[in-house]
Amino acid sequence: MTFLNQFKASTVLVLVLATFIAGIAYPNPQKFKKVVWIVFENTNYASALKQPDFLKLTQQGALLTNVQAETHPSQGNYVAMIAGSTLGVKNDAPVDLNSSHLGDLLEKAGLDWKVYAEDYPGNCFTDKVSGNYVRKHVPFLSFTNVTKNSARCRKIESTTNFVKDFNSGATPEFSMYIPNLKNDGHDTGVDYAGKWMNSHFDAVFSNLQAYQDTLFIVTFDESGGSSVNQIFTVLIGANVVAGSVNKQTLSHAALLKLVEDQFNLGNLGRNDSTAPAITGIWK
Repeated sequence: MTFLNQFKASTVLVLVLATFIAGIAYPNPQKFKKVVWIVFENTNYASALKQPDFLKLTQQGALLTNVQAETHPSQGNYVAMIAGSTLGVKNDAPVDLNSSHLGDLLEKAGLDWKVYAEDYPGNCFTDKVSGNYVRKHVPFLSFTNVTKNSARCRKIESTTNFVKDFNSGATPEFSMYIPNLKNDGHDTGVDYAGKWMNSHFDAVFSNLQAYQDTLFIVTFDESGGSSVNQIFTVLIGANVVAGSVNKQTLSHAALLKLVEDQFNLGNLGRNDSTAPAITGIWK
């Protein structure tokens, strides 16, 4: 074989190998190992941004300036957070959905999830309301493969053990923290919610070096009823550049995609599958 033919053969081999390697699906570089997703209620973006305690978060984490909620009223947005779609939910009446959700993807991957819902009565309580607790703000209870499975129901509990679990590293890969109707601002307003958040989470957000493996998603379900359904959202914690800003057009489905991608879960085939990756805010 002449030198020219040897060169051509080597070049072809290199191209074949390069094509093969490019086709391998490598996991995304892991930005975080755990997620805590905290949800507040019914506030216009500008109002949350003006509130001192929420404004403080923008210096501690990354502000997402163009997150659009999916719908009004609340419940469809909560469903979209874990399902990538409102699944046709148009009101706040209890629903029983026979569909897939984030919990299914996590468990299939051998990972776990939990909801800490303030004032939740326990025992797979599925009535609409109990004091300041409401079912519509706990999206996993909208799915029959949770409410009809006692083991999965036990993944939903009150907030009593959250601090102990978090400090001991016992929180699962994905958890939601759902304040009650007063503390989420629904019945009280954004200033009350901001002060409550500061009293409960500032010790963590001000000492993120101690919690480098955890990403906190602080968001709202919907705007205060305006036609522009823009919501305040900040990412704080693991590998997030403090004080950074992201101007992409995003949604709850994009936040869901962030979780799916980092845990290599695949997707649910809904808006999460086409949502953009969140960029420009990571170390």
